[in-house]
Amino acid sequence: MRVAIFTEVFLPKIDGITNRLRHTIRCLLEDGHTVQLFVPRTAVARYPGVRVVQIPGVPFRAYPEIQYTLPHPRVLSELMRFAPEVVHVVGPATMGVWGTMAARALGIPLVSSFHTDFPKYLADYGLGWGLGIVWPLLRTCHNAARINLCPSRATAHELIAHGIRRVGLWRGGVDTEQFSPALRSRAMRRRLAGGREDRPILLFVGRLGSEKNLESLEHVFTTIPDARLALVGDGPGRAALERHFAGRPVIFTGFLRGAALGAAFASADLFVMPSRTETLGFVALEAMSAGLPVVAARAGGLPELVEHERNGLLYDAHAGDAGARLAAAARRMLDDAALRERCVLEGRALAERTGWRGETRGLVEQYRRAIAGQGPRAQVATPARARASARRHAA
Repeated sequence: MRVAIFTEVFLPKIDGITNRLRHTIRCLLEDGHTVQLFVPRTAVARYPGVRVVQIPGVPFRAYPEIQYTLPHPRVLSELMRFAPEVVHVVGPATMGVWGTMAARALGIPLVSSFHTDFPKYLADYGLGWGLGIVWPLLRTCHNAARINLCPSRATAHELIAHGIRRVGLWRGGVDTEQFSPALRSRAMRRRLAGGREDRPILLFVGRLGSEKNLESLEHVFTTIPDARLALVGDGPGRAALERHFAGRPVIFTGFLRGAALGAAFASADLFVMPSRTETLGFVALEAMSAGLPVVAARAGGLPELVEHERNGLLYDAHAGDAGARLAAAARRMLDDAALRERCVLEGRALAERTGWRGETRGLVEQYRRAIAGQGPRAQVATPARARASARRHAA
């Protein structure tokens, strides 16, 4: 199958979408499919086994790593030359708009997928006024697709509530060899703890942005005075977080990749995820794969991965004392050896059932359904409230 993929982000930027695409492209190529990748100009110009097409853009002022991609005739000409059987638009924003328009103009079956809840990010970046524009744009783009995919039922229900149709699931997987308890390392543990490897180490991995609610982790130091906090990743909020945690035992490692990232997961004591805007939160699954117990916000798609008191702990992230609840859950996980052991075993078992190859073959089945003019496999049922909201948006 010939697949053209449009994405708003790709390497060298590291985030959940980039990781998802790396694994998906690898599995597509290994199964004999041909892939063409459309990316912003800031992304890599070459990628093994794939023809990469870069499209010019301008930086998003509040988040310079993201670009507004500009209309460009190369989109249409390259698609005509490649002649894909299906176009997959990943996270339509600007690049996705041009991919959607080109696919429609050429009569190519279109699949769209939603991974980042950036409508919820707008207020965090002082752009709350944009909600009246963003959802109508997303609805137009997604409803041009024959199939719309997202990583969790919670996200699917939100899309349906905003009038988006033909919604199915594409959860994605985890690499259980890269994220493995066997990668535990004393050297990495010393790095994460700033030299105090004998202290409990709490780990966060991901984008350092205001939408991740990382300031709430400050409560941990009241409840667990000897804790060390390691923040792995980078982003537009790093400087503000460094100021916020000044004088605290917080280590900023920047981006880690490959074996170093796997060792970071395996060498900490607890993974903490305070974000309230995760469409699924695959870093939590990576933590489970590495044998690291998880404490996460009961928000977004996280409860679809983290089962309370079975493979992790959830806390009410919308309560007025959410930071204190997070810290109390972290303290409980560290103190309760039986709970911790159960969560580690169940978390690793979940990771071992969630592989990239199987998920990618399921994605290919969705492509085939789109080519055949069918809706998504296992279309997500519409809850009553979402149905009512969808009718209002469609009116």
